[in-house]
Amino acid sequence: MKPFSFSIIIIALVAVFSSCKDQDSRIAAKDTVVAKDSIWQRADEIVQNIAIPSFPDKTFNITDFGAKAGGEVDNTEAFRKAIAECVAQGGGMVLVPQGKFLTGPIHLKSNVNLHLQEGAEVLFTTDKDAYLPVVHSSYEGVELMNYSPLIYAYGEKNVAVTGKGIFNGQADNKNWWPWAGKDTYGHKDGEPSQNDENNLPTLRNMNEKGVPVSDRVFGKGHQIRPSFFEAFECENVLVKGVTFTNAPFWILHPIKSENVTIDGVTVNSHGPNNDGCDPEYSKYVHITNCVFNTGDDCIAIKSGRNEDGRRVAIPSENIVIENCIMKDGHGGVVIGSEISAGVLNVFVRNCKMNSPELERAIRIKTNTKRGGTIRNIYVKNLEVGEVKEAVLKINTHYGIYDNQEGEFMPVIRNIRLEDVNVEKGGKFGILITGREESPVKGVSLKNVTIKGAETPVSIEHSEPIKYENTTINGKKY
Repeated sequence: MKPFSFSIIIIALVAVFSSCKDQDSRIAAKDTVVAKDSIWQRADEIVQNIAIPSFPDKTFNITDFGAKAGGEVDNTEAFRKAIAECVAQGGGMVLVPQGKFLTGPIHLKSNVNLHLQEGAEVLFTTDKDAYLPVVHSSYEGVELMNYSPLIYAYGEKNVAVTGKGIFNGQADNKNWWPWAGKDTYGHKDGEPSQNDENNLPTLRNMNEKGVPVSDRVFGKGHQIRPSFFEAFECENVLVKGVTFTNAPFWILHPIKSENVTIDGVTVNSHGPNNDGCDPEYSKYVHITNCVFNTGDDCIAIKSGRNEDGRRVAIPSENIVIENCIMKDGHGGVVIGSEISAGVLNVFVRNCKMNSPELERAIRIKTNTKRGGTIRNIYVKNLEVGEVKEAVLKINTHYGIYDNQEGEFMPVIRNIRLEDVNVEKGGKFGILITGREESPVKGVSLKNVTIKGAETPVSIEHSEPIKYENTTINGKKY
């Protein structure tokens, strides 16, 4: 057998490098196309391809199953029976009529539309034992067995919560919120909180060590708050028209779910970690016509914290947010910080943001423990009245906890703002803090006007921003 000649080896290596270069060129070309004319066509296609659940024309009134209005009688069993009968008959609407109805957690099933008539208010009990036994849930990007979410669907298909009524979690400075460990939410020195060693420190240690979720058992004897509405591993989910208030923790949390529509929902809840909507490991999500007035991020797109995110490895992607109003909150539309599996293809259009208590309009937050790839974030037709800190903030050094440095370098690419008007930009117009090892790339601004920013632009470790017809504080960029 003749040995390979040196020239053959060189030719092979050139072919490999040429192939890699061609692949990089194709990826770059694809991003260039997406960054131009087809962006919003792609958003339209995502919305059109989201399956919205439909239900048989059958109604199951909870009062026919023993429910009593007035807000004092526990109607948990009536809700359970009505849902069970609805499922037994092939699906339909479980109706909550006018009046106040007290209940424990509501567990939705496939083909059930829980419908609140106008004037109906569902009050969730303050008895924490009612949210037991523990269920498979998640807290800040880490899966665990915990108190049931107030409204919970696990592995279901075609589920909905609709109507014009109110879901009241009854969380306040005496119920759920003190567990956050902050005196502003009713916590007192010496009382247990989520920051105690047997709570979040233990959960996060379990995450780092890869302890099976089934062995991460919390609930009674612990102080980790449940989400309000959680659709876990579900398909075809609809939440429409209803109002959520006084939440223990995150409010709308579709996790590992696909085909999710949040339409015309009002969130008015100012407790600790009261994010309005947190799609996590979820695909094909449409958030539209909603109002968010929250104690934390209005919308925060997630994909798992640290080891859990890398274990699950499902990016959140193909998410369209439009025609929404954001008032109070840490951010209007936020990517992160639990983002280890990445976020791709987010489209934000025709939204209004305005409040002296709204800290940022568009925010991306991660660090080298979270890592993650954030790619293709598009914003168009955004009206901002006032923000405290920044219109666009990208931070790869995020961390309110200790020891937030690790070995997982975040990657941020292709962030585009177009047709944005800001009346009062806060401390910064644009604030970007990247990493020397992984600079932020592909930030562009077109037809952007920002007024009243104390510092127009602050950039560290980022490619130069591409400006087109952009004015900040009267200066053209």
